Amino acid sequence: MADRLSQYRRKRDFTKTPEPRGGRRKRAAHPLRFVVQKHAARRLHYDFRLEMGGVLKSWAVPKGPSLDPRVKRLAVQVEDHPLDYGDFEGVIPEGEYGGGAVIVWDEGAWVPQDDDPEAALARGMLKFELHGKRLRGGWALVRLRPRVVLEPRRPRCAGRQRTYGACLRHGRPRHHRGRTQGAAAEKDPAAAGDAGRRRAARRRLAARDQVRRLSHDRPHWRRQGTALQPQRP
Repeated sequence: MADRLSQYRRKRDFTKTPEPRGGRRKRAAHPLRFVVQKHAARRLHYDFRLEMGGVLKSWAVPKGPSLDPRVKRLAVQVEDHPLDYGDFEGVIPEGEYGGGAVIVWDEGAWVPQDDDPEAALARGMLKFELHGKRLRGGWALVRLRPRVVLEPRRPRCAGRQRTYGACLRHGRPRHHRGRTQGAAAEKDPAAAGDAGRRRAARRRLAARDQVRRLSHDRPHWRRQGTALQPQRP
């Protein structure tokens, strides 16, 4: 367990922070414990922790758990915490790692649906049940692939109309200034087809540029994350 807590201890100065250092605290095999702590750090978020392998596996959930099975919440995995941290409430001094007030928002027992929850977590899908005061029922931690998903905005993006950038969730790319295809056809009918192909190529390039801008604005789309999602009964 010492190796699992090395990153946790490296980030903290225990002469300044009241957080537990973590010792050889023994826990019964069952039930396994979970805890959700509300953490008013630089940005308010919720820390979701599951007892696993002698430590608390931890995820930062910016918007907190949702009770709606249709809603996924981003959960960013952070360093493992000691089991003692499940009882921690207090104020981490400003300037220290995670400075701010911490309270226990919910706690209870959790039951994995897999015989080996650590292997299921490594595969990217951990299903479990929570038996807490606020959170009760089936949940899942699902790994998200590091890719951008753009949804079509209008049904006519199907079939022959489905070109790269023909319909984007954030709107169509603007047309370049200049003659329209109709104006070009009136002056030079033979050039109408070429003008249309050139304009389609410009739209594709503009759509690719828009995708790149969206990716830079939303950096978590490019990194591997995890979603915390309640399951239907």
